[in-house]
Amino acid sequence: MTETAELVDPYLVTRDTPVGFELQPIKKKALIQLMGSRLWGRFNPNHWDPTYARSTGLPAPIQTGEMTSAYIAEMCVNHFGEQMFKDARVMCKYVASTLADEIITTHGTVSEKQPKGGGYRFIVDVWCDNEAGEKRTVGVVEVDVGV
Repeated sequence: MTETAELVDPYLVTRDTPVGFELQPIKKKALIQLMGSRLWGRFNPNHWDPTYARSTGLPAPIQTGEMTSAYIAEMCVNHFGEQMFKDARVMCKYVASTLADEIITTHGTVSEKQPKGGGYRFIVDVWCDNEAGEKRTVGVVEVDVGV
C-alpha cells in the first residue's frame, strides 16, 4: 500500500502564514472594451469615450474604482479561497484614476494576525499600482482563517 501526500497550495493562507507574507500579484490591462461595458460604467462616457474624456480634462478614459477593487478581490480569493465569502471585509480607497491601457498590478502584504477562535483574523494591506509604480487604489482586507 502506498501513501499519498496531500497537495498543499503554497499560495493558500493558513493558520501558519506569517506576518509579512506577500500575496502573489495579479496584472490586468485597463481595456476600454471592459470599461465601457454595462457592468463597469457604460452610462458615463468618461469611462469609455476618449474624445469625451479629453473634453472633460482627462488624458484618457478612466476605469471605475470598482474595477481595481475587483482585481484586489480576485487576488484575495486566490489566497484565502472560500474564506473571502465568510465575514471577510474589504475596504478600498481610490487615490488616483486608472487610465485606459494602463497595466495595473495588485499587491498585498499580511500586516497583522489577530487570534480569533481556533484560528486568526488576518489583516492584509492591499493596493494596486500602474507600470510606473503610482498607486491607484489602497486598502485593507480582513479575513478569518481557521475560525
